[in-house]
Amino acid sequence: MGKYLLRRLAINVLLVAIAASLAYMLAASTMNPRGAYQGRQPPVPEQVIDATLDAYNLNDKTPLFQRYVTWASGVVTGDFGKTWNGGSVNDEMGRRIFVSLRLLFLGTIVGFVIGVGLGALSAVRQYKFTDRLIGVSSFVVMAIPVFVLATLLAIATYSLNRGLGFTLIEYTGEYNPRLSGMDQFLNRINHLILPTISLSLGSIAYYSRIQRNMMLDVLGQDFVRTAMAKGLRRRTALFKHALRTALIPAATYFAFAFGTMLTGATFTEKIFAWHGMGAWLIDSINQNDVNSVAAVSFFASVCVLAAAFLSDLLVAALDPRVRVS
Repeated sequence: MGKYLLRRLAINVLLVAIAASLAYMLAASTMNPRGAYQGRQPPVPEQVIDATLDAYNLNDKTPLFQRYVTWASGVVTGDFGKTWNGGSVNDEMGRRIFVSLRLLFLGTIVGFVIGVGLGALSAVRQYKFTDRLIGVSSFVVMAIPVFVLATLLAIATYSLNRGLGFTLIEYTGEYNPRLSGMDQFLNRINHLILPTISLSLGSIAYYSRIQRNMMLDVLGQDFVRTAMAKGLRRRTALFKHALRTALIPAATYFAFAFGTMLTGATFTEKIFAWHGMGAWLIDSINQNDVNSVAAVSFFASVCVLAAAFLSDLLVAALDPRVRVS
């Protein structure tokens, strides 16, 4: 199993480099940082604009490959360059990266655990009311875009707080800076509730459908019936044998679901006023900030491929055939 995981890790590192390079090339060839300086009153001399863009490695008059080499050389040493107005991309990323990771980590865990649990329950209760309720709810959630779900949750929470006369659930921002200590910690948790729900609902719906189908396939297998015929309790046979085997496809889907969650986080952060990587990506595109867009793309590729590697670990833990290969 060690050789298998090392091979997968090496492939993922290579894929991160390729994805980040392509993202930079696309951003640098399509965006126009020069536009941020042109049209100002009084007009900025062309030489000054060129000198400024050269200092930030954003000058479109410099060959694209040369700009890429400069950017890549900096990334190798941990320097992601300058923003369009001279700020440090590293500093901005340092402020925002853990904001997004909180949302993504919680959304991933909640989505996976609850989705798998509901899918397994739906399979065990096939064609009964519980199964039909979970199925209909999942299809409804999957039909609604993430930004619509987030907006509906924000509106519903605002109406709830207004009806109660006090703020039960926070619906905007990351925390209240006026609080400190345990009060601020609890306030941060309160602010996490709505963004986490809006992010995880889609994953719960997808996982529940996948897990239900896989569980139904496994329940009819001989090894499950044999386990119960030998005297194993039905619940033990379901969890020890059926669920473990049925988890393998869900674990494989884990990386793809994480990529979808990254997209949802972009909308969620803007709607709930979280200053994370997703919100930064939208602002950077609007500002033609090539280096910032490339940094966010690098972060996204690392997250997706880290999820892919975690998926490999889960599959290796669940499937004995992987451990011996």
